[in-house]
Amino acid sequence: MAKIKKKGTSGQAKNFITRTQAVRKLQISLPDFRRLCIYKGIYPREPRNKKKASKTSTASTTFYYTKDIQYLLHEPIVNKFRDHKALAKKIARSLGRGEVGDAARLEKTAKPRISLDHIIKERYPTFVDALRDLDDALSLLFLFASLPSTSTVPPKTISLCQRLRLEFEHYLIVTHSLRKSFISIKGIYYQATIQGQDILWLVPHKFVQRMTGDVDFRIMGTFVEFYTTLLGFVNYRLYTSIGLVYPPRFDAKSDEKGGELSAFTLEGNGIIKDAEAERLTNGEMDQGQPSGRETVNAELQRHADELARAPEPTGSMEAEDQAMEDESGAGAMDKFEVQGEGADVLDQPRMSDTEAGLLFAPYSFFLSRETPRQPLEFLLRAYGCKRISWDEVLGDGAFTNDEYDPSITHQVVDRPPVLQPHLSDDFAPDHEAEASRPARGGRMPGRTYIQPQWVWDCINQGKLLRPDLYAPGATLPPHLSPWVKPTKTAYDPTLPLAEQESMVEAEQADLDEEEQQELDQLAAAQEDDDEPADHAEMLNGADDHGMDVAGADSDEPSDEADEFKGFGSDDAASLQDEAEEGTEGDSRGQHQKELEAEAAGVLFTESGADGKANRGARAGKGKADDLRKKAARRRKDEEEELERRKMMMSNKKRKLFDKMAYSNRQKDDEAAKLRGKRRKLERAKG
Repeated sequence: MAKIKKKGTSGQAKNFITRTQAVRKLQISLPDFRRLCIYKGIYPREPRNKKKASKTSTASTTFYYTKDIQYLLHEPIVNKFRDHKALAKKIARSLGRGEVGDAARLEKTAKPRISLDHIIKERYPTFVDALRDLDDALSLLFLFASLPSTSTVPPKTISLCQRLRLEFEHYLIVTHSLRKSFISIKGIYYQATIQGQDILWLVPHKFVQRMTGDVDFRIMGTFVEFYTTLLGFVNYRLYTSIGLVYPPRFDAKSDEKGGELSAFTLEGNGIIKDAEAERLTNGEMDQGQPSGRETVNAELQRHADELARAPEPTGSMEAEDQAMEDESGAGAMDKFEVQGEGADVLDQPRMSDTEAGLLFAPYSFFLSRETPRQPLEFLLRAYGCKRISWDEVLGDGAFTNDEYDPSITHQVVDRPPVLQPHLSDDFAPDHEAEASRPARGGRMPGRTYIQPQWVWDCINQGKLLRPDLYAPGATLPPHLSPWVKPTKTAYDPTLPLAEQESMVEAEQADLDEEEQQELDQLAAAQEDDDEPADHAEMLNGADDHGMDVAGADSDEPSDEADEFKGFGSDDAASLQDEAEEGTEGDSRGQHQKELEAEAAGVLFTESGADGKANRGARAGKGKADDLRKKAARRRKDEEEELERRKMMMSNKKRKLFDKMAYSNRQKDDEAAKLRGKRRKLERAKG
């Protein structure tokens, strides 16, 4: 006879364990259990049948794998948690006896220290595994680096996150590993490629953060503790792989003045060039060498002067530029063009990573006070710019604080241009140096002024874009995400509207516009016809303030005006004669109009302005009806063909196809709405 199996010893009841059972088995508290699971990367699991897995009638909510909990029994950190619990009892006993000095001594000397180094090595056997899991770590550490210090977020944790963040940014600057960036409502997205792994993280905007009470910072602090250890390992490996000393030398005084990136000095084994070392040391150079502001690049200055004097490009100029680019195709990269509809769209060739990393190397930038200095400095340095200046109120570490330095080629501004008043000769400056400088907020000759979006768009497209499209006060082009590729029927703001909308949609929009114009003309004509009558009525019966005006003979009160006694016979006869004369005049005018319309060969109702408007409206309505009929006929044929094809599918594939078609229709409707909004905006602009 076979042995009877005991209930709950196999299947899901054996593979899963509840959270309460796990806490009892490990003999630790629930907060310590949460910390341990976060450190070890153990997460709750969902069984197929909760009732069978819980071994009871009531289904529990949180389950874990039994093997994971069994694995935690051998974790050394569990002993640290127990030691910490025993220490808390000793401190409480000392405080109960009134031995405050002993309690302070125990807390200072006997507190167990928890090390996560062995956990990092267990969870990430190779360095590539650590890089793959770096997205969430960077996003959380960059977030905590921008938070204010509170009781739940100590300043020591914030300073550690800031130091690790700047060290990681320095590595990206030296190796030119940054690839893309995008500004969104949530913050600024960055993407870097390190050893073939794409790393994407989010940096919040530098605003004053408000700490809310609905966030459990104890759990987030546990993640921060683990991620700081992880990023410390990663930074050490990255620095040593390129021959840099880790940690880099830190200048506390410069950091107190807001130096941030300039507060660190990188040291290496001769791998970094002198120019690179100069760029990373707050822009300071030896006294014997000429500075960048003294050696102005004449070629760049001449090119900037030509751009400043050049008029705004027109359509013909753009065509000529395109023709010149086509003629000089020797050094240009080939472009893959789509030959037919429905053909494959190939990725266009781009510059190499080395060329793209030196995109801003030949230029010198000045950041105005209203621009975000931290992200702009990081982006410009990551793409080769060595001379970045800003106003001294933005912090330490600028190449120069002089806005009128002649070596500056580009200035990033984020405010509309201000017209400077013309000064007379009496107020002219006496010194030549002051006369050569423009007023505060004015423009330097030969300098390119651009808005901050120009930097992001140049990086995402891998080339320098036209600066006149990003001039101060100009309407900026749409800032699109570099990770979202436009599909065939999706709305693309970068393309003209005529290239995206279908022929039926364009014709329908034109007809709607014509009908709207005709309705506006009819309304205007109706207002013109009503205006003389209203004007005559106002002149006859009311004064300027809408009050009745009495005659000159009615100044004295009259007893006859107190009571209305009806019309007399003479008055009635005169009113009847006037009515008959008006009717005869209208009939004669109408007869004359009928004769003129008959001589012209048209109906009387179709003559005149109203007739033309009616004819135009009927013609437009007829075209619209024909267009709708053709579209409906084409749509009906397509639906019939689609139904014939669906008849050959199985039920499973047919349902899946219906879901796909429904989602595609929703996307098409959304794209049509966006195109309609854009069409209205373009019409409003004229």
